[in-house]
Amino acid sequence: MAVLPLLLCLLPLAPASSPPQLATPSLCPRRCHCQTQSLPLSVLCPGAGLLFVPPSLDRRAAELRLADNFIAAVRRRDLANMTGLLHLSLSRNTIRHVAAGAFADLRALRALHLDGNRLTSLGEGQLRGLVNLRHLILSNNQLAALAAGALDDCAETLEDLDLSYNNLEQLPWEALGRLGNVNTLGLDHNLLASVPAGAFSRLHKLARLDMTSNRLTTIPPDPLFSRLPLLARPRGSPASALVLAFGGNPLHCNCELVWLRRLAREDDLEACASPPALGGRYFWAVGEEEFVCEPPVVTHRSPPLAVPAGRPAALRCRAVGDPEPRVRWVSPQGRLLGNSSRARAFPNGTLELLVTEPGDGGIFTCIAANAAGEATAAVELTVGPPPPPQLANSTSCDPPRDGDPDVLTPPSAASASASASASAKAADTGPPTDRGVQVTEHGATAALVQWPDQQPIPGIRMYQIQYNSSADDILVYRMISADSHSFLLTDLAPGRTYDLCVLAVFEDSATGLTATRPVGCAHFSTEPALHPCGAPHAPFLGGTMIIALGGVIVASVLVFIFVLLMRYKVHGGQPPGKAKIPAPVSSVCSQTNGATPALSAPEPAAPRAHTVVQLDCEPWGPSHEPTGP
Repeated sequence: MAVLPLLLCLLPLAPASSPPQLATPSLCPRRCHCQTQSLPLSVLCPGAGLLFVPPSLDRRAAELRLADNFIAAVRRRDLANMTGLLHLSLSRNTIRHVAAGAFADLRALRALHLDGNRLTSLGEGQLRGLVNLRHLILSNNQLAALAAGALDDCAETLEDLDLSYNNLEQLPWEALGRLGNVNTLGLDHNLLASVPAGAFSRLHKLARLDMTSNRLTTIPPDPLFSRLPLLARPRGSPASALVLAFGGNPLHCNCELVWLRRLAREDDLEACASPPALGGRYFWAVGEEEFVCEPPVVTHRSPPLAVPAGRPAALRCRAVGDPEPRVRWVSPQGRLLGNSSRARAFPNGTLELLVTEPGDGGIFTCIAANAAGEATAAVELTVGPPPPPQLANSTSCDPPRDGDPDVLTPPSAASASASASASAKAADTGPPTDRGVQVTEHGATAALVQWPDQQPIPGIRMYQIQYNSSADDILVYRMISADSHSFLLTDLAPGRTYDLCVLAVFEDSATGLTATRPVGCAHFSTEPALHPCGAPHAPFLGGTMIIALGGVIVASVLVFIFVLLMRYKVHGGQPPGKAKIPAPVSSVCSQTNGATPALSAPEPAAPRAHTVVQLDCEPWGPSHEPTGP
């Protein structure tokens, strides 16, 4: 019995057992499936008809799948605080906008799928914070622009980048060159027209490069291609090989693609698009000896040019070759000229000196170069003294010439001989005139072109005239029917030199394709425009108008005064409003000398000196009809 009180005393000292802990319920959006029984947590909402990212997401989730919904935008708060997320899929939604910093909290994210949406551009802040991203899938969007800093945060970790099936015409190649760990790079089905040399030289881990179905005419060799064996298809390729896919591009098969022709391949279906001799042929069936280039040939250069100091000068140089040559200019002092404060070099071969100085004169050298060689041409520039200042009121006129400048006139014998002499002197400055194509008549704005019948060429469909002026680089085309052998050009500029060529468009019986063959070329100059007399200077013209207007006003006042004086004189010095009113002609006078009034008024008689006659004058009317005797 003594033990019981002891047990009762010890009972309060025993630790109270804690109640059982209840698991915290996780949040799962409606129509989604959530895996919360074991780690890692995942939220799966594919095809749930969602219009936006559900706000009731479990922020501890490691996987979030929101594919095949109707989400239109990703906002900054949609994915906030999801620091443990590893995989995010937003594929095949209608996303047009991703807010800057929308993924800023996803520092552990490894894979981001944004394919099959409607993104048009990707800015620098939209992928900010993805410092551990390895797989970025952006295919099947409408991307037309990719910012240079869009991939900065994931440049060192990215292994897979897919930009296929977009509208990209340009890429930030410098930024792509910093993806040192990338294994797969998908650029296929875009609008890329060129790839800079050395764009992939720093991608040492690149295993697959897909540039299928772009607009590439050539693919420059890259140092990366020389370090690794290249294959055209991935099947059976060794682990150390680089798989290069380039089908579906309009390849220009010349010497620049010989290195590509030497690749190992397995039935790729690439074809040559040009030159015409190789167009349509299977790329791998063309022998290496047929991949040839043509050295450049200078076809046009500016004639010797003389300008006064202080004026601009434009030096032009045109060259043809395969591939298209690049034109550079060298100054008379031997310096390579480029864009500067005093000069501009254009890609079409034109060098423009903005302000000439006396020391700029000399021989400028035009250098046209391509992979097959180079060609040079000299252009002489003479810089004279500055022109004298012109008088403001100069009204000098050009000497008149007979005829309308728009009327076509055949060249006279003297002008023909002078033209022949000038053509002989300038034979090296432009294409020679072909005897088959002649400009028989020309004026200031029009010229008549004639060419002979092309009987040796069967199946001619039409003729094509190509011409351009030495003062611009716009090539103008005219299509002429096959039965015509002359054409009147009416859109020329006065005082310019033109290069003109005529081509016959016919159907090639061997290939069934449309082909062209040159008929001939011509070189001619239009007549200078007639300049009318110079108009007077503006202040002089204004003073003349004021003087003329004042003279008209003074003359009008004098005429008015003269008219008033004449009217005053005619009315006898009385104002015109107070002149005497003459008696009506119908009034008659009757004599009232005690006799009855006569039936009619008698002939008036001269009154005598001693007789007084009183005459009563009354108006003649119906009430004063004469009465009988």
